[in-house]
Amino acid sequence: MADEIFRDRRLAELYDPLDPDRGDLDAYLLLAEQFGARKVLDIGCGTGVFALLLADRGVEVVGIDPAGASLDVARAKPGADRVRWIHGDATALPPLQVDLVTMTANVAQEITDPEGWRRTLAGAYEALRPGGHLVFETRDPARRAWEAWNREDSYGVTEVPGFGTVESWVELTEVTGQLVTFRWHYTFDGGKKRRTSVSTLRFRERHEIETGLADHGYVLEDVRDAPDRPGREFVFVARRPPTV
Repeated sequence: MADEIFRDRRLAELYDPLDPDRGDLDAYLLLAEQFGARKVLDIGCGTGVFALLLADRGVEVVGIDPAGASLDVARAKPGADRVRWIHGDATALPPLQVDLVTMTANVAQEITDPEGWRRTLAGAYEALRPGGHLVFETRDPARRAWEAWNREDSYGVTEVPGFGTVESWVELTEVTGQLVTFRWHYTFDGGKKRRTSVSTLRFRERHEIETGLADHGYVLEDVRDAPDRPGREFVFVARRPPTV
């Protein structure tokens, strides 16, 4: 199930204004260009930022997300008619043959259920043409990113049209094994309205991810550093082997 910030329309409308710098997507755009990708499946497309950047470059894009509110926001954006939007997840995709499958930002870690993760890898594999690539990122658990998820380090104030002054901060609530749960807090309309959104991420070890990719038939081509979080994230570049 999607978190509140993705399935509550009012919170979904806040997602982009509270995270306006999407320089993290530049690396994915460069990879799409490097691979010559003309058809892309963006798993967990959210409010459609990356899908629309690709569409602006003439790429045929399918964006899929389980959060209807996020897709509503995406569909309302200029140029949204150039993207095929699907309400769902990668475990039940329609027939596709794409050059590149992406999971940007927290998408891979949001898939916390082990069976759901296996089915996502399998679904992405089936959607790829032979020789196509899967690219996604995940935080290095050794860096313990959650230790900075507190009000002192995350508090921010943003002026958002239609909301007024929005205060936001994150609060770590639980760490159990690989699972890290945290709560985002939002106040707006002069402090009269308060909303929260609880999220859980799975911090998989690198070797676990590499094994999972191999088990599903992928060839791991590279594990790169994330340009926006150097030394703190892994970017996995895997490929469906070409047909012999």
